[in-house]
Amino acid sequence: QVQLVESGGGLVQAGGSLRLSCAASGRAFSTYAMGWFRQAPGKEREFVARISRSGGSTSYADYVKGRFTISRDNAKNMVYLIMNNLKPEDTAVYYCAAAARFIIGSTRLDDYDYWGQGTQVTVSS
Repeated sequence: QVQLVESGGGLVQAGGSLRLSCAASGRAFSTYAMGWFRQAPGKEREFVARISRSGGSTSYADYVKGRFTISRDNAKNMVYLIMNNLKPEDTAVYYCAAAARFIIGSTRLDDYDYWGQGTQVTVSS
């Protein structure tokens, strides 16, 4: 089992940057593929990025590709999401999630076993 705690959210102007962090506790962090998802008010939770167990494979949703970067540090049990050139439409609660059954990870919410509590990101225009 793994517990996840996100941090790093906040209020930023359009064009700005933020780095989200996700701290994992529990054993065998490197055996989980990790993902970042987000949920805007009145909308469904959606995929943002995912990273494989080793960190060697990543993928992104089209709406963040080229602006966001996911990474992980298995020695520190951490996952990061660097967000550049933020837009007002990026405003959402951002969640990290862990998937035990996948080596590379998944874009589907149902494939993830553990979730953090989320961190709010607000981008002003």
